[in-house]
Amino acid sequence: MTLAVDQLSLGAIATNCYIVRLNDDADEAVVVDPGANAVGIQLALDRVGASCVAILLTHSHYDHIGALAELAEATGAPVWLPEGELDVVRRPNDFFGALGVSIRGYEGASTLLAGAETIEAAGIVFAVTPVPGHSPGHLAYYADGCLFSGDVLFAGSVGRTDLPFGSWEQLLESIRALADSYPPETRVYSGHGPPTTLGQELASNPFLAELRA
Repeated sequence: MTLAVDQLSLGAIATNCYIVRLNDDADEAVVVDPGANAVGIQLALDRVGASCVAILLTHSHYDHIGALAELAEATGAPVWLPEGELDVVRRPNDFFGALGVSIRGYEGASTLLAGAETIEAAGIVFAVTPVPGHSPGHLAYYADGCLFSGDVLFAGSVGRTDLPFGSWEQLLESIRALADSYPPETRVYSGHGPPTTLGQELASNPFLAELRA
């Protein structure tokens, strides 16, 4: 079984938001990282004939949560998010206001995740993996050969660690943990850029030479 995954590139820095369904005929969807343009996300849901029944956040950087409050209110969908980043989700402008960013915080009901949980939404079972390094509470979600990695791993690159609370050592260990947990053919849907696979990045990503040593 292959998930139906639609990728939307949203906001000023082209952050990926994903609409994930059990298959092409499914009328329920999970939205991963609604970073901007809640109306555009809802239009994309309409195009595939699906309703949003859950929202998953990989982490709380502003470009991944910009449309969270509006989408959650419009759809009534439950929200799953990293427990270590709840304060940022609730009060994003306290953290990002200096960047000239102004977005609505989300203070509605949510389920907090630490990692190592299994959750189910839209008929899809997701394994949750803690992957700190880019941000302290960062999570990745795996289901049916697909890994929604947020800003941990990209095609040919990795997440920044020069931001507050970033750690190169943690990021590398997080990627090592993903490689140990999931097969090389796992399709990686990143927070920015095109999809890739774990195997391709472990073999050729210039930032992961240390893992190949």
